[in-house]
Amino acid sequence: MDAFGGLLDGPRARGVFALRTIMSPPWSVRIEDRAPLSLIAIVRGGAWFVPAHGDAIPLAEGDVAIVRGPDPYGFADDPTTPPQAVIHPGQRCTTPDGDDLHEAMHLGVRSWGNDPRGSTVMLVGTYESTGEVSDRLLAALPQVTLLRAREWASPLLPVLADELAKDEPGQIAVVDRLVDLLLVGALRAWFARPDADPPAWYRAQNDAVVGKAMGALQHHPAEPWTVASLAAEVGVSRATLARRFTDIVGEPPMSFLTGWRLALAADLLREPGSTIAAVANQVGYGSPYALSIAFKRAYGVSPKAHRLAAS
Repeated sequence: MDAFGGLLDGPRARGVFALRTIMSPPWSVRIEDRAPLSLIAIVRGGAWFVPAHGDAIPLAEGDVAIVRGPDPYGFADDPTTPPQAVIHPGQRCTTPDGDDLHEAMHLGVRSWGNDPRGSTVMLVGTYESTGEVSDRLLAALPQVTLLRAREWASPLLPVLADELAKDEPGQIAVVDRLVDLLLVGALRAWFARPDADPPAWYRAQNDAVVGKAMGALQHHPAEPWTVASLAAEVGVSRATLARRFTDIVGEPPMSFLTGWRLALAADLLREPGSTIAAVANQVGYGSPYALSIAFKRAYGVSPKAHRLAAS
């Protein structure tokens, strides 16, 4: 599992909240759900992204915006339109005065808005929970990552728009996977842009030696890795691996492994029924004591306190 895997399928990953939003002017929605990540795609018409700070950004048909929380933001037909609806944590929807809008704006299966024949249709996918593993990916993103239709076109958009309106067996899983695929495709396209600044570990995946070494560490963290065994795994000398890994990633391979193991441990510890002993074994620590010492050094709290903070 890498950071993309941690975002979508890691220990802290949960199913995405997805729906179609259908609007006719004038309209404005304020998002205060504090979700760590949301994806918004314009299927028809246009909209304005209204950040908490800075200038509003126009979005056209085919554009995709990836918004990193928890700061509030909004979408509207015009930046000057006052908010008519507020989205709270748990996707609770109210008027700005606090009156419930769930029934008033319900337009059918996974559809929401003020007009079923509205001129603007947006697909919204919200990830309400992430963890330490996926935070390594999210930390590399600005508050809003914007991909224009002319820069990147995905055949998934019309498919997802169609699937969101269906209510068939297994539909939740279908929608979840389609949103996941759209998100991964958008993030890959963003990181591939000449003006993007992807983290060193992301760029390192394209290196024949370092990418293979990182994959071994990420997919098999419980192995008793040493620089020598990792070098043998990728077919180079210890000196070559150590130098190349450090130059490209920015830290030695064993330091990278320690950070990766502890990020995994942080997510696993918050899973129901987890124990410190079991997590220590899963991420390559010989005992709960060894994990506790390393964990507290990295995060400033004990594994037990970290787990209780999520309950």
